Amino acid sequence: MGGGSNMSNNIDNGKYVRYTPEQVEALERLYNDCPKPSSMRRQQLIRECPILSNIEPKQIKVWFQNRRCREKQRKEASRLQAVNRKLTAMNKLLMEENDRLQKQVSHLVYENSYFRQHPQNGNLATTDTSCESVVTSGQHHLTPQHQPRDASPAGLLSIADETLTEFISKATGTAVEWVQMPGMKPGPDSIGIVAISHGCTGIAARACGLVGLDPTRVAEILKDRPCWLRDCRSLDIVNVLSTANGGTLELIYMQLYAPTTLAPARDFWMLRYTSIMEDGSLVICERSLNNTQNGPSMPPSPHFVRAEILPSGYLIRPCEGGGSILHIVDHFDLEPWSVPEVLRSLYESSTLLAQRTTMAALRYLRQISQEISQPNVTGWGRRPAALRALSQRLSKGFNEAVNGFSDEGWSMLESDGIDDVTLLVNTSPTKMMMTSSLPFSNGFTSMPSAVLCAKASMLLQNVPPSILLRFLREHRQEWADNSIDAYSAAAIKAGPCSLPIPRPGSFGGQVILPLAHTIENEEFMEVIKLESLGHYQEDMMMPADIFLLQMCSGVDENAVESCAELIFAPIDASFSDDAPIIPSGFRIIPLDSKSEGLSPNRTLDLASALDVGSRTAGDSCGSRGNSKSVMTIAFQLAFEMHMQENVASMARQYVRSVIASVQRVALALSPSSHQLSGLRPPPASPEAHTLARWISHSYRCYLGVDLLKPHGTDLLKSLWHHPDAVMCCSLKALPPVFTFANQAGLDMLETTLVALQDITLEKIFDNNSGKKTLCSEFPQIMQQGFSCIDGGICMSSMGRAVTYEKAVAWKVLNDDEDPHCICFMFLNWSFI
Repeated sequence: MGGGSNMSNNIDNGKYVRYTPEQVEALERLYNDCPKPSSMRRQQLIRECPILSNIEPKQIKVWFQNRRCREKQRKEASRLQAVNRKLTAMNKLLMEENDRLQKQVSHLVYENSYFRQHPQNGNLATTDTSCESVVTSGQHHLTPQHQPRDASPAGLLSIADETLTEFISKATGTAVEWVQMPGMKPGPDSIGIVAISHGCTGIAARACGLVGLDPTRVAEILKDRPCWLRDCRSLDIVNVLSTANGGTLELIYMQLYAPTTLAPARDFWMLRYTSIMEDGSLVICERSLNNTQNGPSMPPSPHFVRAEILPSGYLIRPCEGGGSILHIVDHFDLEPWSVPEVLRSLYESSTLLAQRTTMAALRYLRQISQEISQPNVTGWGRRPAALRALSQRLSKGFNEAVNGFSDEGWSMLESDGIDDVTLLVNTSPTKMMMTSSLPFSNGFTSMPSAVLCAKASMLLQNVPPSILLRFLREHRQEWADNSIDAYSAAAIKAGPCSLPIPRPGSFGGQVILPLAHTIENEEFMEVIKLESLGHYQEDMMMPADIFLLQMCSGVDENAVESCAELIFAPIDASFSDDAPIIPSGFRIIPLDSKSEGLSPNRTLDLASALDVGSRTAGDSCGSRGNSKSVMTIAFQLAFEMHMQENVASMARQYVRSVIASVQRVALALSPSSHQLSGLRPPPASPEAHTLARWISHSYRCYLGVDLLKPHGTDLLKSLWHHPDAVMCCSLKALPPVFTFANQAGLDMLETTLVALQDITLEKIFDNNSGKKTLCSEFPQIMQQGFSCIDGGICMSSMGRAVTYEKAVAWKVLNDDEDPHCICFMFLNWSFI
């Protein structure tokens, strides 16, 4: 309803009402304070605002309804306009990409035709005018360098111009043969168009996408590489020169962390050129200066391998309606000869480069854009920027521990004769700023004077990183000693007395408290609460409960297999932004980039035994059958110097026990390790298909109806996909433990087949009503053979309450009609 000069003296219900500008202004003020007032509040508004006294309450109600409707329409129109702008920009981007692909196809067709006509001619040399690249024998060699280049100011400008030309030819031309990265589908909701190189020198990745930031801001962020590239240790600008066209030349020394303890870190001496092109696009390009003379140089650094950046960079164009269109090219030669042969694929994988560097830049920019547009407070009262800073601290601290650079104060301790675990100690003042002289509310100051790091790397086979890491996250009790966590927690909040060596078995289950997800859910943060069993209640040094800040990434099974990380650090319950953080954790990196054909549903390895066809469990994993990955483990502990020997021994033993636990879990998760994947059958237990037949036959005997409708003759497949939770409980163990569960049963128990045997029947009925049900029904099951149980509540392995509408329990008989186990089926269950 719009404003008007007069208002009708007689207002009838349902008639159009014209409001004066003063009345509209008053109503707008009230709307801003309370968009949806109650009936009582509307009457109060009329009394408090005399200018509205002649309007009936019902008309006030109608005005607010219309006003809310207009606001909703305005927001929807704004959203649709933003979507339309994004789709228009994406369409433009796709058209450009289509043009580039057509050029690439034409180029390849020409090469193919030439080779057909000249099969004996091995030297093909043509010039691609669209990208100014030279093609020789079907491969692209861009401006090969033989003689040292001039590094004087004039020479650097010449190098910069060549770098710009080559970068543009890679970003928008056909200088490199790009192929779409497996698993990446472009679209308005995708991160962008991502491609990897095929057949070029070194490794290369290319991406283009839309970013909701202006080009200047995008350039500012991208040039600050350490802020968005977790692998970047440092970037130092040694010298800056201005060019006549308003551009900037920068001489830069950059260091990258090594991702594992088995390889040295990389460093780069490079030139970065920033300029504005004729069409208004902002371009940042860079390349290494490894072969120069008559100018500045950077001598080799100890513990680093000098690698090379081939012409790379960022093309940033303003987007109509706001934001930017961004093209990224990363082209590296990481000198794979310098690492053990088993690890060389880490340095020869364009896919890994795209995941860890190229896509990381796009994700970070999108995250910053989202934080600006939606500055909401997330978990524990923190804004996204604060959580992002915490995740960067976790990642940097873990990388420092893995690399252990001497210039950061790390020194190696003597081995105990077995070189599986490396121990380092750091007593530098910089490191101690994280752990000492920190005042607390009790007036004391924390006393640890050093940090010890125990680290190791191990090779894994035939286990997807995402599956293994998710298991480590969800089943911490399978590998962690919570008393070590208690020790670490005490170290960051200790008073002026000695830290005790922890006693085992003092903490119970874990509670996961989510904090936030980043863009595309590639990384999330959470707080883990380890609840005390009361053993340390009398010990002033040990906290009643332990809190761990945890960051997890790479656990999405449906995504392209990439690096998976689980990094955590003990925190004080107050969780202040400047709290000391001493990270520990795991990193798993696949050693091959063969990600096509990956099965997305391998949460439980029982799936390999359920595949239909003639494949065996050993080859049912398809391309994963021979997959390898490397896991890096690093644990840090703060301690007092006089306790170094004891803490070192404790840390070495702990890491070895973690390695043994990980190997056991990895073996269980490997599809080639046994037929009933994920669970090594105990002695005398039946095979999977036999067990399914026994379960089905016994159900029909006792209840008179069929439990399963087989897919052909495959009862196991029908049992696995049964919609209700079916689980078997052993009769031989006391207390009874679970030995098998189908997919729904494992989801209900929130566990996997690996950890299933650690769950007892009493644990899931760990409440008063559940225990009464168990005590009353169990004898009937053994005597009568079955029992129908009324609906109730039970518990998952994670401590969550589960409600079920009905349950059926029956005795499972083997071929000799002897009792083998008891089977439970929970109908219509759900988490409370």
